[in-house]
Amino acid sequence: MTDGLTNTVLMIRPANFGSNPDTIDDNKFQNSMSQDSSSEISQKAIVEFDTMVKALTIEDINVIVIQDTNTPIKPDAIFPNNWISSHSNGTIATYPMMAATRRIERREDIVTKLIEEYGYKKRYSFEYHEEEDIYLEGTGSLVFDRINKVVYACLSKRTNIKVLEKFSVLYNYEKVVFNASDRNGNPIYHTNVMMAIAKDHVVICLDSIRDKDERQSVINKLSNSGKEIIEISYHQMEQFAGNMLQIKSKLGAPIMLMSGAAYDCLSSSQIDKLSSYSKIIQIPIPTIEHYGGGSVRCMVMEVFKPV
Repeated sequence: MTDGLTNTVLMIRPANFGSNPDTIDDNKFQNSMSQDSSSEISQKAIVEFDTMVKALTIEDINVIVIQDTNTPIKPDAIFPNNWISSHSNGTIATYPMMAATRRIERREDIVTKLIEEYGYKKRYSFEYHEEEDIYLEGTGSLVFDRINKVVYACLSKRTNIKVLEKFSVLYNYEKVVFNASDRNGNPIYHTNVMMAIAKDHVVICLDSIRDKDERQSVINKLSNSGKEIIEISYHQMEQFAGNMLQIKSKLGAPIMLMSGAAYDCLSSSQIDKLSSYSKIIQIPIPTIEHYGGGSVRCMVMEVFKPV
């Protein structure tokens, strides 16, 4: 049985990183640019990006770095996981994005490069749903339990049940759908900021699933799938502790990626529990988190080679 982990990731080195006014309304993790200049913010993001690439490379993870194009300006290009995903069944999927400024992140040259390099046989293109104003933003919307073929998704403007149903049918994934909100009652824009599924465990903010029946349904499915539940608080979710990602080295050693902010907000018992499953790699990316409203998981597109 596959372990559901990859040792290869794709990352986009940003050319014009910054806060995107088109996405800030429903991304409550994101902040507008008010103090630093846009050029200063962009340069800080590049330094943080390069630091993360170096940290992954040191851990013997294969990192494919693609340089963002200078034009058109794409402030969120650093988050490729929202527009593309790859799968070990030999397919690539591309997704409908809510903000028009994010749709231009989709790059056919990247799709072609992956197909030619790894031999994917089929591409599923969901972006035509943008014409209907319904969206499914990749592994921001979709959190996979690849071992058990279950996909978890909290509904929002960016995660539509109709597109999710099509994905589930095409990929033969069971879907677990629920509603999640932050401490102020705002819908959580992406599932991957409130939960992260690893091989044997899950990190999740259960408080954000306010409906008791929905919460219990999620708990039951996770438990029945053999996942130990490591619960995080609202505060920890706000520090991006839900935006972790488990991958592995080229030799197969499990590694849990998280940001410095996520690591710093965890309790010693939570760190001990996570460390019992994986080596923790924490990367400080405060600029990217503050202005982009996403963290390390959002920066990584997992490359699953066809089997």
